[in-house]
Amino acid sequence: MNYCGGMRVGIVGGLDRSEQSYQRAVRAMGHELEHHTGYMRGHASLELERLVDRSDLVVIVTEVNSHGAVQTTRRLLRERSRPAVLVRKLGLSRLVALVEDHASALAAAPGR
Repeated sequence: MNYCGGMRVGIVGGLDRSEQSYQRAVRAMGHELEHHTGYMRGHASLELERLVDRSDLVVIVTEVNSHGAVQTTRRLLRERSRPAVLVRKLGLSRLVALVEDHASALAAAPGR
């Protein structure tokens, strides 16, 4: 699941205008980021499923997100036993802290 030695972080929901700054910050940490807007029309549920499958960590932003996207993401995460963090809002410093914490936990896990 690791991307070039780093993690792949998925964000579901949140503000579209923040995506570029999230991308830069996560890349600077040696990881990759993928974003899903939370809008569930058309092929969006398939895209959401693929994001969950590819991600080492999924951050679900509840304030700017559809109820259906939150429920679908949580179900997919349970089915795949993937770690997730639910946050009401997501700022850049909060994202960086979440990624650092998860990367540290992965590094400290047995078998790594």
